Formats: sequence, structure tokens, C-alpha cells
Amino acid sequence: MRIAFYGSSLLSSYWNGAATYYRGLLRALAAHGHDITFYEPDAFGRQQHRDIDPPDWCRSVVYAATPDALRAAAAEARQADVVVKTSGVGYGDDALLAAVLDAAAPQAVRIFWDVDAPATLAELRAAPDHPSHAALPRLDMVMTYGGGDPVVDAYRALGAANCVPIYNALDPTTHHPVLPDARFEAGLGFLGNRLPDREARVEAFFLDAAERLPEERFLLGGSGWGDRRIPANVRDIGHVPTRDHNAFNATPMAVLNINRASMAEIGFSPPTRVFEAAGAGACLITDDWPGIDLFLKPGEEILVARDGREVAEHLAALDAARATAIGQAALRRVLAEHTYERRAVLVDALLRRALAARQAKAVAA
Repeated sequence: MRIAFYGSSLLSSYWNGAATYYRGLLRALAAHGHDITFYEPDAFGRQQHRDIDPPDWCRSVVYAATPDALRAAAAEARQADVVVKTSGVGYGDDALLAAVLDAAAPQAVRIFWDVDAPATLAELRAAPDHPSHAALPRLDMVMTYGGGDPVVDAYRALGAANCVPIYNALDPTTHHPVLPDARFEAGLGFLGNRLPDREARVEAFFLDAAERLPEERFLLGGSGWGDRRIPANVRDIGHVPTRDHNAFNATPMAVLNINRASMAEIGFSPPTRVFEAAGAGACLITDDWPGIDLFLKPGEEILVARDGREVAEHLAALDAARATAIGQAALRRVLAEHTYERRAVLVDALLRRALAARQAKAVAA
């Protein structure tokens, strides 16, 4: 099955939190025999910050961030059996969605893949004339990065024929246990870019915990924090490339996950960081959000905190033996239930069913 996939970036995780998701899922889909081409714009300096080479399991096409190049890339959708346009491509999103839908062959499956459903749905609700309202009836389905029933119900209410959450997961070939690395030694590490929808929660969960434990060492990774005032016991190391994520997760006593406010509110949306950390055998502390127990068991496979005080309490109560036990329990769980191969089995079945329906409709016509 030929899949044309239009997203933010496969080659770079720079200001692109969906990179791990795309890589893990598309690699697993390719193993099911799919011929995948990933189209990404040359935008936001990502091509200057690549952290993987073009892979052998997916053809990579980088196009200029110009209207002409966008139209040329979209026109290639006509050759595909499945056409996927994601949210947050970052250049000409509305124009790109319209262009790929127009270019798609009559029998091709058309999918909108939303990697930030809370933001997209808020935008659609606020703008009845948004171009995506007209696009929804033209789609075979919406797939989402997470969100559970609240997101499914919201998309169906807006006119989507079907909506299926495809949750983040672990690619054990890229995220796995490694030896500790002195660069990342700390009591608690947090990895995340500075975003408006996250900063207040980072302050409440991470920086507050650091102030409560002045003798403990805290490690802050991610882009955009350089001009932010932080406690003296927090070390800001800036962008951490994908190749260093395993060491970042495996070295501190514990690793903190903080969902963006919108993701935490809607729930059922574990970010890639959760599975990356669990895959490295990290002891993970997370902010509280609905649906955690669908993925990891609180108290045994993950620690849950409602604020910085509880983060500090969890960290103060940890010793090496308990941290290791929690991390190993999480690793066993994600390897058994939450790999991208398991997600790909579901996506493969959905695509084959949708393509068969499209082809039957074309024959009947």
C-alpha cells in the first residue's frame, strides 16, 4: 500500500515533539509491507538540526516553504493509496490539507492525523468558517495522537465519519536502557521545550519541587529556557538530541513528565516522553491526568503527583532500589502492551478496511 504522509518533520526533532511518534509508527507500518513517503517543509531550522539520516524504511521528501513547492509536493498525493495530512505541519497547513484532498485519487483513503487534538478542536469551535470544517466530510477518518472518548465524540460531532486514537508508544530499537551518563546526573530530570501551554505547569511541578529540595540536583532539558529565571539547583542544558534521550532518561534518580495544560485536561494523551522514559527503564513521575492507569499502574509502574509539593515528596522518598523497581516494572509493561508494532497492527487493519471500502465504492460507481 502506497502511503503519502504530510507532516512537520521526520528527520528532525528540533521544535518538533511529534518526531518520535512519526518515526516509531511509520517504521512499524513499513514492516507490514507499506511503501511510505514522508513530505516535510524546510521550516523552523529543522533541516539544520537533523538528528537522523533519511531512513531506509521510508522515502523522505523535503520541500521548500513556498506556495509553489507546497503545491508540487501535494500533487504527488495522486499516486498514493492512502493520503495522510497531519496537524501542525507548520507551513501552509490549511492550503496543504485542501491541496492533498484535491490531488488524491478517487479510490484513495483520506486521513487527517491530529497530533494536538485539544488545540485543533478549540480552533475549530472558535471559528465556524475554518477551512477544516469543509474538509471533514471529505475524509475517511480522523486519527489522533490521543484523547480517548472526549476527542472521538468531539470530532464526530463536528462531522468526522470516524475518529480513532492511535496512542504514543515505544520503539524499542531507538529507546531502551543504557548505562548512566555523567552529563545527566541529577535527582530529577525534565525534558520538554518551553511552550505557552506548558510553562506554568513546568513552574508548578518542576521548578517548585526544585525550590522545595534545595540540596537536590535538578536537570532541565529542552529548547527555549535560556532566559527563564530558575532556581540555583536546576541545571539548564538546552536542546537534547534524540540520540541522547536514552542516557537522559536512564541517568537521574527519576524523570518527570508534565503534560501541556490542554492535554492534561482532556486526558488519555500520554506524550512520547512517557514511553521513551519507560523504555529506558526510568523511574517516572508524572502530573495527574485522566486515563493514566490505561497505560501504567500508579504507585507500581509510575508515580503520580498533583503539584510540585507531591513531586518533591515522591523524590525525597525514593532510593535507588525503589526507583529501579518502578522503572523496570514500567519497562516490562510497555514492552508487553505499548510498542509501536502493536499500534501498527491496529493502523494496518484500519487502512486495509478503509481502502477496501473505497475500492468497492469506486467499482459500484
